[in-house]
Amino acid sequence: MSEKFDFKELDEEGLQTLEVISDADKFNLWTYETVARHCKGKILEIGSGIGNISQFFLQKEHDISLSDIRENYRQFLSRKFDQRNPEILDIDVVREDFDVVHKDLFGSFDTIFALNVVEHIEDDHKAVENCVKMLKPNGKLIILVPAFMSLYNRFDEELFHYRRYTKKTLRQLKNSDLKIVHSQYFNVIGIFGWFVSGRILKKKIIPKGQMDLFNRLTPIFKLVDKICLNRFGLSVMMVYQKTN
Repeated sequence: MSEKFDFKELDEEGLQTLEVISDADKFNLWTYETVARHCKGKILEIGSGIGNISQFFLQKEHDISLSDIRENYRQFLSRKFDQRNPEILDIDVVREDFDVVHKDLFGSFDTIFALNVVEHIEDDHKAVENCVKMLKPNGKLIILVPAFMSLYNRFDEELFHYRRYTKKTLRQLKNSDLKIVHSQYFNVIGIFGWFVSGRILKKKIIPKGQMDLFNRLTPIFKLVDKICLNRFGLSVMMVYQKTN
C-alpha cells in the first residue's frame, strides 16, 4: 500500500473493531499473558486504544504509562481508568520533531510494547528507532503485529494496514542497538476466521458473533497454539532487547 492515511482522523472501523474485541475477556487475557511474561519495571504501551489490554496491566498493578495519538482515545482511557489514574501520553513515534518533543522520555522505560500498531505505520523502521530511544539500557521492546501477507484482505484494508509481517520481516526492523531475545506466532486458529470473514465474506469489521464464539473457545485455541509450538498464527510477536 502506498497511499498515506491520517490515522488521527480515519479510525471508524478501528474503533468498531476495538469495541467488538473489548468484550472478548478470555482472548484479551490470553494476549495479556503472552505479552506480560516479557514485561518488567516501568512500562510504556504504544497505541493503547480503548484499553483492552491495558486494563490487565493496571489490574495487576504494573507500573505502566498508556499512550495514543488520538485525543478521543486518550479521553476515553482517562474516564475508563479514572480510579487508577495512570499516566496517559500523546506519543506519535514517527513525528518529525520526535527528538525535541519527547526528549524527556529518552531512557525512561524498562519495557515498551506495541500491540497491533506498527502495521499502521508506513515508516516502521523509524517507529522502532524512536521507541528504542525511550528504553533504558537492556530494556525490551515488544511488537505484536498481523502475520503473513497472504492473509491480507478486506479487514486489513478497512483498518489501514500497510502490511502484515513474518518473523523474517520483523527481524529486519532490528537495528544495531537491538538484539532479538524471543519470537513466536500467536493464535493459529484465528487464521481461519480472518480468512473466511475478510476474504470470502468481505466483511469490513470482525463480526461480533464470531468474536464471541472465539472468546468462548479461547482455552481450546490456546492449547492448539501449544501443540503447534507457536510456529504459525494470525499474529507474530518479537521481543527485542536494547544492547546499551
